[in-house]
Amino acid sequence: MNFKRGFNISLALSVGVVMLFSATLFASSEDVIHIDQFISPETCSGCHDEIFEQWENSMHNLAHKDPVYSRVSQFLRKGLTDEGEIKEAESCVKCHTPVGHVTGFPQKLSDDLSKTPEIATQGIQCDYCHSAETIKQMYNNGLVLKPGQGEDEPGIKYGPFDDAEPDFHEAEYSKLHTESEFCGTCHNVKHVVFGTDLETTYTEWKNSPYNSKDPQQKITCQGCHMYQRPGIPATGSTPRPENPGTATDYSDERPHIFTHYFVGGNVSVPGQFGGEAKGQMAIERLKNAVTLSIDTSQVQQKKLNITVTNAGAGHSIPTGVGDLRQVWLEITIRDKANKTRFQMGVLDDKHELPKDAVIFRTVFGDGKGNEVINIAKARQVLKDSRIKAKQSVTQTIDLPAVPEKDAMIIVRLLYRGMPQKILNLIPGKLFEPLPVVEMAKVQKRI
Repeated sequence: MNFKRGFNISLALSVGVVMLFSATLFASSEDVIHIDQFISPETCSGCHDEIFEQWENSMHNLAHKDPVYSRVSQFLRKGLTDEGEIKEAESCVKCHTPVGHVTGFPQKLSDDLSKTPEIATQGIQCDYCHSAETIKQMYNNGLVLKPGQGEDEPGIKYGPFDDAEPDFHEAEYSKLHTESEFCGTCHNVKHVVFGTDLETTYTEWKNSPYNSKDPQQKITCQGCHMYQRPGIPATGSTPRPENPGTATDYSDERPHIFTHYFVGGNVSVPGQFGGEAKGQMAIERLKNAVTLSIDTSQVQQKKLNITVTNAGAGHSIPTGVGDLRQVWLEITIRDKANKTRFQMGVLDDKHELPKDAVIFRTVFGDGKGNEVINIAKARQVLKDSRIKAKQSVTQTIDLPAVPEKDAMIIVRLLYRGMPQKILNLIPGKLFEPLPVVEMAKVQKRI
């Protein structure tokens, strides 16, 4: 082979490799998002003060600061030795501290979270959502962001209006922001190693009657959760009137401004940060989610049939981390002298549920059929007894004796955000018992 020709070929290949490496490096650096590209929520409040007040102390705002999430996730992380389980336990920050995660810190739960940049501690916030351009995956924080360059060059903010003309930043209509898929990117969670479906709120909605092919009948996540305001729970079983108003102090009034309270079913945490009104809104939502009925036709055979109907939630009850959130039946039978003759599902003196309680939940397994309480170990779903949207579940209760004539049967469906049994295991300062909310109650005299 001619030396000169061989040298030229080698040189060309070397240059090509360098150019390819440089292009790859350049592309990677272009994909990096820096923390100073995001605008603080307080800056946004300068124009959107009412929306900011709704969002402040919401569960979106408190996703990083929620003390129950923080202590429970740290507790479940300890003692793990399996690499896949550790990766899952470390991954909570991807949705709870998304601005920090996409900008490089924190990348895992065991990072020194006290060093989290201030903007990143604000949870799911204005610039995170309104910088979202598209979706890369429908789980585990799958939004693709295009933030600006900070306050000096804030860039485009995406939202539901096609005629917005703000002064501070550019604005562009985004159909995505009006669709359930937007919410589903964080409200569907898969185990990062085993692929187990840990949270399926979006999928539950997608498979429900609320996801109707008829646009007039379809109700998205936003259609309930961003219509709610104090006194208006806006569930599937209640009216969902529009919220007329303005997005800023000086803009034109619109038929509907999407609300940003984001309370879900969390009754206790917002109040710890000055958001007591949001706790009341969570109660209003929970009380308009289900209906109860009692069938006593088999009571002489010592059987009681109780039907629970998911009449108001656009997803299963409970949703989210379905193995931790507790929805259960409390059953009491009193004789005509008002003396208790039978009870089931009553909390003990440690505020823990008895083993025989009827609980609607997800049960995860270790891959060998054994139940696990730590979702980091979840390799399979052993059982899912939750109540799907617009569906009913009937439980048959075996009674120890036939209730006497004129006895009163009282059934309550109760909710709380976490089993007290787990909270009682966590070292350090004892948790106050989480609030128990009566979602529904029915009574019937025999």
